[in-house]
Amino acid sequence: MADTHLDPDVLSALQEVMEGEYPILVDTFLADSEQRLQLLKQAADATQILEMAHSFKGSSSNMGAIRLADLCHELELKAQGQNLSGAEALVAEIDREFAFVRPLYEEERRRSLSASLIIRR
Repeated sequence: MADTHLDPDVLSALQEVMEGEYPILVDTFLADSEQRLQLLKQAADATQILEMAHSFKGSSSNMGAIRLADLCHELELKAQGQNLSGAEALVAEIDREFAFVRPLYEEERRRSLSASLIIRR
């Protein structure tokens, strides 16, 4: 897991707090992120982009997706300034970053489930 993409300390803290519910949290984040990304791609104006970028930034940050949160923050700043030049390329970069981290989260989920099965035995 590349530290530039996911913060292992955040993931570890979340797993400690969430315990057996951690895989559900990961699943929820992935599903919500898919939806946010689609809405971001369909956003028609700066206000919609701002709302989606802000929401996506927050959830990404909470889940330790460092680069994804940074990209969403950059898009959020563009939308706040009503300067959408380059926004489409930034949304494409957000899409690529999510495509990169998704399998990392899926592996994190599998690892967590395997660990909980070992502990139960």
